[in-house]
Amino acid sequence: MNIRPRRNRKSETIRSMIRETQVSNSDLIYPLFLLESPQASIEVASMPGIYRLGLNKMLLEIEQCLKLGIMSFDIFPVVEEKHKDKTATKSYDPKFFYLQALKKIKKEFPEACIITDVAMDPYSSDGHDGLVDENGNILNDETLDILAKMALAQAETGIDIIGPSDMMDGRVGYLREELDIHDFSDVSIMSYTAKYASAFYGPFRDALDSAPKSGDKKTYQMDPANKREALIEADLDVEEGADFLMVKPALAYLDVIQLLKENYDLPIAAYNVSGEYAMVCAAAEKGWLDKDAIMNEILLSIKRAGADVILTYYAKDFARR
Repeated sequence: MNIRPRRNRKSETIRSMIRETQVSNSDLIYPLFLLESPQASIEVASMPGIYRLGLNKMLLEIEQCLKLGIMSFDIFPVVEEKHKDKTATKSYDPKFFYLQALKKIKKEFPEACIITDVAMDPYSSDGHDGLVDENGNILNDETLDILAKMALAQAETGIDIIGPSDMMDGRVGYLREELDIHDFSDVSIMSYTAKYASAFYGPFRDALDSAPKSGDKKTYQMDPANKREALIEADLDVEEGADFLMVKPALAYLDVIQLLKENYDLPIAAYNVSGEYAMVCAAAEKGWLDKDAIMNEILLSIKRAGADVILTYYAKDFARR
């Protein structure tokens, strides 16, 4: 028998006809960074083309993205040092600019899916995702109450999905119960299920000025060496009521994305993180890589591994092209 696979590659029409994996705008979530000053627009130095935006600028950005077909946005607050304290009290202050802005965004664009981040680090004077005691230990159970207040305050603004990224034990169940008790059962939970203690987060921390003031996050984020442990975290999140399971980062953890996809029926999200984006930008600026071609290949690889949705800084560029 004369088998020639190249016959199915001989034209773009045939290649597109049998293409196994395709990425569309509806697969993508665009992360955005919100500044307190409404008219502000400041490029993130380590993330070319990505800007921290005040509310007025962000409303314009979201409007442009919606016209391009990007419908989902994960909005992170850039909190000035003067607003930070050990217990992240601004995270649930209804008068704080972030919560006020979420309400305005959802009112202006009810059709948009707005996702929020639940973790202490943007608001914490310690820069950690959980409450830090006098000995530098991260207090798991004491953190949950703070996260619950934060999640409820965000839910009250009308947002669609909360994203607990803190990696505290038991937080998905705790937040689900609190949301349900307070009549927010329609608010979904996109859990950062397998969030690894990665070196790829540097530019994101630059954007939010949220790096730990001391120590690191290895006592609560996962060891990059561990794959089976992701199944333990996923089992817990499913049992506790998560609606999405997320792997973060994406590119160095494609095997973990595939593992979760093969073992769970929930949608799998993957975060194509800031360091992954910055590396491509740096190489493209030197002329070493074709940024658009690499962008397409990266997103395709994440989708092929099993991600149903991808958080990516490429979202707007992808939609344009």
